[in-house]
Amino acid sequence: MSTTTRDIEDIKWLRDETGAGVMDAKKALQEAAGDRAKAKKILEQKGVASAAKRADRTTSNGIVEAYIHSGGQIGALVELDSETDFVSRMPQFKELAHEIAMQVAATNPQFLSVDQIPAGEVQEMKTKLRAEAVAEGKPENVAEKIAEGRFDKYAKGIVLLEQPYIREESKTIKQLIQELSAQTKENIVLRRFQRFQVGA
Repeated sequence: MSTTTRDIEDIKWLRDETGAGVMDAKKALQEAAGDRAKAKKILEQKGVASAAKRADRTTSNGIVEAYIHSGGQIGALVELDSETDFVSRMPQFKELAHEIAMQVAATNPQFLSVDQIPAGEVQEMKTKLRAEAVAEGKPENVAEKIAEGRFDKYAKGIVLLEQPYIREESKTIKQLIQELSAQTKENIVLRRFQRFQVGA
């Protein structure tokens, strides 16, 4: 791909959107035959894959970020961790922690991740959802899939990492974290959160 003004614009756009390096952006555009949206998807998939590889790295640095909703009746604290203090001091890192704290204040999640939902509660919910699907006249094997889908939808309401981001619902909180992890090339972990509400 010879580098034209259009190509340079595409590379710049892709870097702004994903935080990828120049060569990575150029390669993704070549792979996507110049299609910006496809190139962005390619980079996001690579970022998620590389973030997954970093998942077992130790995260012993980070910040505790607070968000207090206007009126002072609702607030939230989150702990977001990184491998190095260099990354945890970055403005993007602090901004992400702040956005997650705001998400917690707005949506009141009950759990950090799906595996924190008690196994008995998961089983009970899936059994109930399967029974509802059967009562609707669905065959048993189809009812099983419907129950799984409905459980995933239910989990998105109560599990912070699975929730759609309130500012951009096409992304989950987990994806926001993975994107920053891909940009910084460090493991980033949302360790815990707490929501406070006056009188609750």
